[in-house]
Amino acid sequence: MGRDTPGEGASGPASSGTGTAGRRGGPPHQGLALAAMLFAVSMTFIDQTIVAIAAPDIIDELGLTSSQMQWVVNAYLLTLAAFFALGGRLSDIFGHRRVMLIGTLVFVIASALCGAVPSGDVAQAWLIGFRAVQGVGAALMFPAALAVVIAVFPVERRGRALALFFGVSGALTAIGPLLGGWLTAWTWRAIFWVNVPVAVIAIVLALLARIPDRARREPLDLPGAVLVAVGMGLTVLGLQQASTWGWGSVATWVCIAGGLLVLAVFCRFELRARFPLIKLRVFRDLAFRVDNAVLFFAMMAFVPVFFFASVYAQVSLSASPNQAALYLLYFFIGFGLASQWGGRILDKRGARPAMKLGTALGAVGFALWAGKLTTLSMHDQWLYAAMAGAGIGLLLAPASTDAVNRAIDASYGEVTGITQTVRNFAASIGLAVYGTMLTHTTITKVDGTLRDKGVPDGESHGIAESVAQSVTGQADSRGPTGSGSVADTVRESMPAIRMDFAEANQWVFYGMAIALGIAFLVSLRHPGTRVTEEAATRPPVKPGG
Repeated sequence: MGRDTPGEGASGPASSGTGTAGRRGGPPHQGLALAAMLFAVSMTFIDQTIVAIAAPDIIDELGLTSSQMQWVVNAYLLTLAAFFALGGRLSDIFGHRRVMLIGTLVFVIASALCGAVPSGDVAQAWLIGFRAVQGVGAALMFPAALAVVIAVFPVERRGRALALFFGVSGALTAIGPLLGGWLTAWTWRAIFWVNVPVAVIAIVLALLARIPDRARREPLDLPGAVLVAVGMGLTVLGLQQASTWGWGSVATWVCIAGGLLVLAVFCRFELRARFPLIKLRVFRDLAFRVDNAVLFFAMMAFVPVFFFASVYAQVSLSASPNQAALYLLYFFIGFGLASQWGGRILDKRGARPAMKLGTALGAVGFALWAGKLTTLSMHDQWLYAAMAGAGIGLLLAPASTDAVNRAIDASYGEVTGITQTVRNFAASIGLAVYGTMLTHTTITKVDGTLRDKGVPDGESHGIAESVAQSVTGQADSRGPTGSGSVADTVRESMPAIRMDFAEANQWVFYGMAIALGIAFLVSLRHPGTRVTEEAATRPPVKPGG
């Protein structure tokens, strides 16, 4: 089939209706298309948490250090953040369906190769390298998959469709620890191989769904792609490594400041480019700016809560990884139920009411949850965890969908690339800031506990640092090893240390509540206007127009 001119292809807003014919004739099958995209993106969501559960087994078999294992996790997140914008643009140029299939193949082949990593000197480079390739595949797949869902559902049904998309895919993140614990009991390599059958199902359903796949006759902005990848990559690298290098490290700030400078150059370059990677003019829309700002502050809580709640459960509650996953289910029960409600509110009343209610409920939920962490009881926390999840669930689909619906002067793939880049960047900032907060507070509190038990000042601080740095999300039921009076004192102090860690996590969860509170204030700026089918199908302004 021939390619369409800009503004006429299925990748742009002009094709948001359901009547667009697929490659083999007839309208797209909406149910199959949604199911295919859910299977595809489920791999990326599960992958964010499943690897952490298998980390000890991977370290033991391949002889990696904790630092090297951290890079196995970071390599995926780094390339994911760096290439999201490019993935969204490529899906517009070459077609959402095609890029989604390519991204899925890249992701699953890299997954299989991660599972086939050989032992020996090449293990570290092999695993980190193919984890990075996984991130590239996910960056291609996710914006294209989201654009497919948007393209096959009309505006009046899009809210509920995307609520289901975000609700199910987000809840799959909680399955990662459960699935990881079960698969690791067989072999840790299975956590990567499990993606193969899931990818096969996604590809088959996508082929059966008759998804339209027209392209746009526009050149790719390669300089812009390089600039945004370098800028995002450097900034996220600095944020990721801040806990290791320290916030006082020159390397940390060189990466962060250098990355932000490159991103500033990217913005200046894009404003002058004829065919930019990202049409920054879309930010002239106040509602679009508010949607992305709300997503930014909400994601500072949504993604980090997976890690911090899991670590808290395993350290302070002495829960196993599988029990920690069940603890997270409280959050996701609220998230899943409220996400459907948020989609209905969006379809009937627009995004503003759902965002206001969601941010307010999330802020209150996280604050009340924080206050209950020191009870060291899951039973006392479930209601507030569910409230926090419900708040995120209410706002996520409406904010994301409203932003994409306003892609009048851009395109669906491009705008999904923008929103997903914003979300990942916010998550990186949240993990870095809260991680530093948790480490510093834990050291201070454990140091005080040990000094009260009679451990000398210098020695107590060193032990406190060791305790804080050794928190990897694994259960600490084994307790500290070693002999002597100091080791005995540390072992006797473990109940108090668990409480210290719970108190340190309170600061983190209050920080998440503050982030949602800021998101609430931002949501008040939303004009409350709604995007109609007529506006959504208006041809986009051509370059130079």
